[in-house]
Amino acid sequence: MDETDPRAARRDPENGAGGFTDLATSPFRVDRDRITASPFFARLGGVTQVVSAGGAGLLHNRLTHSLKVAQVARGIAERITGSSESAELAAKLGGCDPDACEAAALAHDLGHPPFGHLGEQTLDRIARHRFGLADGFEGNAQTFRILTTTDVRGPSAIGLDLTTAVRAAVLKYPWARLHYPRPHPTAMPQPPRGAAEPDDAPGTGASKFSAYVTELDDFEQARAPFAGRIEPWQQTVEASVMDTADDIAYAIHDLQDFHRIGVLQHAPVAAELGEWLAHAVDLASLDDARLNAEIRRPGRSLERMRRRMHLKDSWIVDDDAFAAAVARVQRELVDGLLADGFDGSTEAEQATAAFSSNWMVRLVDGVFVLSSPPTRSGHVSLRPAQWHEVQVLKFVHRRFVLLRPDLALHQRGQASLVTTLVDALDAWLLDRDEASRLPRRLHDLMELAHGEYSALARTAPELLVGATGERVEGADAVRGLARGRAVVDFVASLTDKQAVTLLEALSGRSSQPWSDSFVL
Repeated sequence: MDETDPRAARRDPENGAGGFTDLATSPFRVDRDRITASPFFARLGGVTQVVSAGGAGLLHNRLTHSLKVAQVARGIAERITGSSESAELAAKLGGCDPDACEAAALAHDLGHPPFGHLGEQTLDRIARHRFGLADGFEGNAQTFRILTTTDVRGPSAIGLDLTTAVRAAVLKYPWARLHYPRPHPTAMPQPPRGAAEPDDAPGTGASKFSAYVTELDDFEQARAPFAGRIEPWQQTVEASVMDTADDIAYAIHDLQDFHRIGVLQHAPVAAELGEWLAHAVDLASLDDARLNAEIRRPGRSLERMRRRMHLKDSWIVDDDAFAAAVARVQRELVDGLLADGFDGSTEAEQATAAFSSNWMVRLVDGVFVLSSPPTRSGHVSLRPAQWHEVQVLKFVHRRFVLLRPDLALHQRGQASLVTTLVDALDAWLLDRDEASRLPRRLHDLMELAHGEYSALARTAPELLVGATGERVEGADAVRGLARGRAVVDFVASLTDKQAVTLLEALSGRSSQPWSDSFVL
């Protein structure tokens, strides 16, 4: 990649491609080195993937997940660039560099808060309803904020000064919650995946998004080199590679994890898939009311998922491909991996590794580049057979792991912990007598956010609206937004264990003084 190419430009152009290493032959490798040297990256080792990362060492955490996504992303990118036809198409769409894809994959989960998606949902609710932040909290937007603003390890000490290509490649959902681009993707007849408003909260903007209003200038700069090549709401090719790699890793490795610890059991999965395969025609004839009334019976959940796929993804859904996918997953997961259980033996380890490797090869082999994808797909996608297989694998994970009542009990406790921690930190910020004794990181985040929101109030007041749509005006209101963003930034930068330890200290239950040296 020529460093004069606009894709290689950095947030701070004066810094060029220099950085932590002079040995890199690509500016995107410099990006990769900066990302992996960041403490935000290191903290992912203590952040939940599905259940607490502080538990069994057999489970993936956000760090090991990110490393595997990076491995898959590089494999996909090399597959694309190794084909003259795919490489030519990718170049017309803005480029596909394996180093850029790998760097984006390593960075894609930096913004995930303690306790994974549960923590993300809790912080979003608090940010909108308690602090009036219209764009709330979103893990992907938090990632972009870290890379461009709150990390200080880049040469300018504001973000990491990454290239435009890598910054654009982490934009999995390339829009803001409410304001950008115009027209907003939520207004499209069929919004892109993640852009639709949540059914239970109309008027609150996109369900998923990749930038807060405070980072819109960096967002625009990162997307500028791709103008005219892709639609404003579309992922870059490199972002699409990262997204596809994330889907593949998620579909395989979480199933592998929960097989290892005995949570994913043979009997219920076999019953669900086997019943659907044996009675697919009869299940398809049930009306929705009866299907929902019988949802606890085997086969019904899978049938409901098939119907939802027809509603959302008619561009690719095919009933024959779906049935073939269910049969393959039954054969390789149920009759293969799950049939013998996991006892820690060499044979069990080999079976688990073979399952992961075989699926990885199959799914990566199904990747191809589209010149004009539908709105629900990126330029990089899976062929229909593999796409359906990923949906079925993800269904098994959701149905037999994420929806378990014992996991829900665990997560409700974690949501309560995050809420109580935010309350305690907010009270500390509001205590004038304790202002000089705030954790330095929290103090600095408050100053940063106050500067950002004050600047927006002067230059783009139309972006400063509360969670209910009202215009935010006045110094006190601006400071309230800044306080909310600072607390959310602070809590989101903790590991699971740090969040627990900090709350114990703030609650007076810890025998050790808690130090902000534990915090980024």
